[in-house]
Parts: sequence; structure tokens; C-alpha cells
Amino acid sequence: MSISSSVVLAKLTISTWTASKKDKMRTEEVLNNNHADGKAGRFYKNIMVGTNRVKYLTDYAAQCRLKHTGLTFPWEDRGFRGLPTSMFMDYKAEFNKRRDRFLSKRDEVCDNYGALCEIASHYLGDMHDPDDYPEVDEVFNKYAFEMIFAPMPETGHLVLDLPAQELADMRETLQSDTDVRLNQATRSSWDRLYKMLQGMSQKLTDKESDAKARWYDSFVDNPRELCDLLTHLNVTDDPDLERARKQLEDTLAGVSVGVLKESPIARESMKGKVDTILKQFEW
Repeated sequence: MSISSSVVLAKLTISTWTASKKDKMRTEEVLNNNHADGKAGRFYKNIMVGTNRVKYLTDYAAQCRLKHTGLTFPWEDRGFRGLPTSMFMDYKAEFNKRRDRFLSKRDEVCDNYGALCEIASHYLGDMHDPDDYPEVDEVFNKYAFEMIFAPMPETGHLVLDLPAQELADMRETLQSDTDVRLNQATRSSWDRLYKMLQGMSQKLTDKESDAKARWYDSFVDNPRELCDLLTHLNVTDDPDLERARKQLEDTLAGVSVGVLKESPIARESMKGKVDTILKQFEW
């Protein structure tokens, strides 16, 4: 199976309104009072202070970007990332819902823009400046949520009016570039797994200071989610990566946070299994 049939390229672009503004008067005041040079910094004020809708959109956009990164693997330095075709429909359904929610919250901000500006003016006091606020249409256009998908380039299907040798060289270059990116994708998956195992091993190390350590469901839920995800992200079918993934999956079988929290023996047993996985592979 060619890589072009098992991977698509996905790019997520989200833009938001920062709702912050450089305050020239306050900047000059702070610099003068502290005998500082202009290069020392600038004073920015949040012109929507006291309102949660704008901040929600900024935070939600960050969560969506993080989710996108978690479901894909590196391909370009910026822009497109690799998305296994086996995850495409779930990815699209998930981000269609996220886009709808994002745009709905944007509409809330714009529909209530006048009231939000009024609320902010009371919080800002003397720092309030009506000229800081753009028109509502401008704010509306600052928000965008776009998903772009593209097929994985198929190096064997170049059709160009070039001499045979030049065409062969180009195919070789493209294939070499693809191989490098796929190796980087595999490396990224290995890194995710290693980071997860390292964190688990450290958490499972009993210390006197950990007598009242808190244990959350995420301690077992996150590794299980990663194990499921790696069945898709192992696009090169790396047998060692699959073996390490399966060992972690087996280690988690039947484990509950409640047992780990209450039983030092259970923690010691699980730590031994996790450390065995860490020692088996060249990370």
C-alpha cells in the first residue's frame, strides 16, 4: 500500500481577536516613572477585561490547535500535518463540531458587542478609550476557522515535459523528501510514547513525600488513548513501535486508578512493567 492511500494532509487555521491594545500613555508613564528606555517594553491593556466570551474563544482556539496536533503527525515545518486516512472521517466530524461551536461563540460576541464594550468601560476606568474598539464588522472578520485537506503527493505519478533523466532525478528527490518526513513522523510517535512512559514511571515511584499524592483517572485514560491513537499514527508500520504500544496496552489491562492509589504493591508491579518497556527499546 502506498503512503498516499493511507495518509492525507490536513491544515487547521484559526484566527481570533486578541482584544488587547497598546496603551501609549501608560507605556510612557511607566517608563518615565522608572527612568527606563523605550526598548524596555510596552504596556498592553485588555480592552475587553471583565468579559468572558472573548477569552473563551481565544482559549478554545488554543484547545482546538492542541487537539489537531495530537491527532496528526509532523509533515511540514508550518502548515500541513499528516492525518491517517483511517482517522479522516472521525477527525472531520470532530472538527466540524468544533468549528460550529467556535463560530457560534463568535456570533455571540458580535451580537452583544455593544454591551460588552460598555461592561469593559466600567472595568477599565480611566484607561478606557473608545477609539480602541474596532467596528463590529471588523471584529467579525477577525475570527476564522478553516480546515484544508490535500492528498499526499504521489511521487511516481509526475507528468512533466522534462527530459527523462531530469524527471527521474525529480522523482528521486521527492521520494527522498517523503521518506525523511515519514521517518520524522515515526520519530514523533516514538517520542510521544517515550514521554508517556517516562511520566508514568516517575509517578509510580513511591516516595515519602508522595504519601498524599493525588491520582486521577487521566493517569490510565491518557495512555490508553495514546495506545489507540498509535494504531493509526504508525503509518510506516514500524514493528518495534507496535510492539512497544502493545506492551503498554497490555500493562494497562484491568488497571484502575483506585487500585494504584491504595496499593503500593500494584504501583510497584506496574512500574516494573513500564520500566521494562523503557529498557527494551532504543528511544
